[in-house]
Amino acid sequence: MAKKGNRIQVILECTEHKASGQPGTSRYVTTKNKKNTPDRIELKKYNPILRKYTLHKEIK
Repeated sequence: MAKKGNRIQVILECTEHKASGQPGTSRYVTTKNKKNTPDRIELKKYNPILRKYTLHKEIK
């Protein structure tokens, strides 16, 4: 049985890669507490295609 709580899975997508027009995409899956952070999160994560740390924003 799954635990019930406020944590949900979210997908983070790279903003710089999307704007560059290169093929492919950089996405990460993580969890957040929707009670503590109701708005969308933004984190600096590594983009292996661009080979640098870029801003990733929550989608969906």
